[in-house]
Amino acid sequence: MDQPASPNPLASDSAVLLYLAFATLIIHFLTNGGYGYFRDEFYYMACGEHLDWGYVDHPPLVALMAFVTRRLLGDSLFALRFFPAVCGALVVFMTGWMTRELGGGRFAQVLAAVAVLVGPVYLAINNYFSMNCFDHLFWVIAIYILILILKSNRPELWPLFGLVAGVGLMTKYSMGFLGFGLVIGLALTPARRNFKSVWLWLGGAIALLIFLPHVLWEVHHGFPTLEFVRNATLHKNRPFTPPEFLAINAVYLLPLTLPLWIAGLGYYFFSKSGRPYRLLGWIYVSVLALFLVGRAKPYYLAPAYFMLFAGGAIVIEAFLARPRLKWLKTAYIVLLLTGGAIAAPFTLPMLPVKTYLKYQDFFHFQPPKEERGKQDRLPQQYADMFGWEEMVETVARVYDSLSPEEKAKCVIGASNYGEAGAIDFFGGKYGLPKAISSENNYWIWGPGNKPGEIGLMIGGDRKEYQAIYEQVEVVARLNNKYARSYEANLAIYLCRRPKMSLQQIWPRIKNFG
Repeated sequence: MDQPASPNPLASDSAVLLYLAFATLIIHFLTNGGYGYFRDEFYYMACGEHLDWGYVDHPPLVALMAFVTRRLLGDSLFALRFFPAVCGALVVFMTGWMTRELGGGRFAQVLAAVAVLVGPVYLAINNYFSMNCFDHLFWVIAIYILILILKSNRPELWPLFGLVAGVGLMTKYSMGFLGFGLVIGLALTPARRNFKSVWLWLGGAIALLIFLPHVLWEVHHGFPTLEFVRNATLHKNRPFTPPEFLAINAVYLLPLTLPLWIAGLGYYFFSKSGRPYRLLGWIYVSVLALFLVGRAKPYYLAPAYFMLFAGGAIVIEAFLARPRLKWLKTAYIVLLLTGGAIAAPFTLPMLPVKTYLKYQDFFHFQPPKEERGKQDRLPQQYADMFGWEEMVETVARVYDSLSPEEKAKCVIGASNYGEAGAIDFFGGKYGLPKAISSENNYWIWGPGNKPGEIGLMIGGDRKEYQAIYEQVEVVARLNNKYARSYEANLAIYLCRRPKMSLQQIWPRIKNFG
């Protein structure tokens, strides 16, 4: 696939990468309207209606992006998922671009970009609205700048790195893990000379200055994120052994890319051409070790593979330069595209749900489960897209059965932020008030001004409501066979005659996790 440079810009290396990026964009535009809104999307939109410098479970940028998206493009699935699709396209392009900076030819650039294009974890993340798609974009930009610093000894770029890292920290805390790996890598390689550069410290200061408003928010609220992380680690996230963690990463990246990213790790640690960039290898190893010790979810490591794909593509390009092996270049690209197409229905909602279940059964495969609890019929990513508007319609029917006096006193409570967010999003057209919930930032937003004389409660446990109300009645049940197991058979409670006001009970029912 290597070709001499062409004076035709439409046939240049950059153009080829743009074509791959555009293909990524089209894939998401064609598939991101499938099934329905994802649980977390409701929450991020709710956060966008309460703009602040921080939230219990994430920094502020994703809420700002939700606010901007809705104002510019609207509320449709396509609109909400427009920028994630753009992020996915940019990450594909930037991965190929960083491969070029490392010295890779056209084949290496295409190979690295295709590995991201077909990677199931990247297809999934860039197909719905969350902080993860933006986080990946800032990771790849930061790593690209780091390569420029190492390649040409340009310490004056550290402030730019700090700018990107600071905005990345305001997107997701995982940018801090990149910073952790960077410090370890600098200390263990000749790049430690950068510690003597004022530019490095200026870059760090810029990152911290950008992140400072969120730190002050955390201090003001008593560091709720630490409590959230502790609770999620102890009670929500599945623990994984190191082999399980790496095996799941191999599945998420597409097993066919395994030779590529292993070669990438070898490139940074053992090859002569990769020696100047050994820092990148140490970043990966350091972050991996941190995640293993901290019992992180396997997909958290996904952005660390962009640089491994780039290095591995250079190794494979050099290996396949032999005349008798050149045909393997096209064969490997075709193999990745074919494998990616076969795996795509597991991460893109492109098939009708009944067809998907048959597809899943045919391959005897279900995407790995990262959280505790019962295994759902659908993978979590899909199960969290079902049942939301039906839930709101059911709540609305009960609410409409109340008298005007009762409606004026009624609060709608939800057992989790997905249910609360769905009420907030769909409820307006049904005449419902905004929901309250004790989970995550909904707890910080509080119970409102109503004392809760009548409570219309979604999910939860009857005994919990009986501790607050004299009369607790199940008035409806939701049964969606495709939703998460704890949402599939959901009780709707109508509660009357409170023993205490919501304002009194609120400090005791905080649920961060």
